[in-house]
Amino acid sequence: MNKPIIALDFSSLKESKDFLKQFKDESLYVKIGMELFYQTGPEIITWINSQGHDIFLDLKLHDIPNTVYRSMRGIARLGVSMTNVHAAGGLTMMEAALKGLREGTPVGLAVPKLIAVTQLTSTTEDIMRQEQLVEASLIESVRHYAKLTEKAGLNGVVCSAMEAATIKENSQGKFICVTPGIRPNNSKFYDQKRVVTPQRARELGSDFIVVGRPITQTTNPVTAYLTIKDQWNGVTH
Repeated sequence: MNKPIIALDFSSLKESKDFLKQFKDESLYVKIGMELFYQTGPEIITWINSQGHDIFLDLKLHDIPNTVYRSMRGIARLGVSMTNVHAAGGLTMMEAALKGLREGTPVGLAVPKLIAVTQLTSTTEDIMRQEQLVEASLIESVRHYAKLTEKAGLNGVVCSAMEAATIKENSQGKFICVTPGIRPNNSKFYDQKRVVTPQRARELGSDFIVVGRPITQTTNPVTAYLTIKDQWNGVTH
């Protein structure tokens, strides 16, 4: 079965360990974002690797090409399954990121998947127009960034599930869509704007879904996770 990626929205190694220890016999795919990584550094990755879980390191690199290249060489040695950059950094930056990731991966290990953020799921078209001064529509912007990402040779993009179908239609081969902004029915949206359910994400063509607070902030995270996992895989009881 496909595994939802659990966003570990915690600020310490202890919180993360306490949370993950609830999943005694479950092999997970987890996301380590900026909040957690900046507090713990690589130690959190080493520990999670020791537990046999896959890791999406979500640092959204966006800098000059040489800095991103050198950073990716370091990330490649950490043993994560997937990491990312901002597509807004441009073609040359994304190519440099991929080069660094490939060069830094130890012999015998698989090169991590590299994906690019198109527009954050907290971004609306009004925000794009008024704050970014982007004249294109939101979907045009996302589609453009996806094409640029594919041209750079990356594995796929981070986008809303709402945009997955059009991205798939305009890309070649196995170009993946990793979609945050997933909320089961009756869940709070929080700061997410472009939101869909796990079932709808599957129907729209998402390859990976990222779910945080609907799992991490419930009284029974294991039950919440298993329910979302079933919904994501179309399992009915």
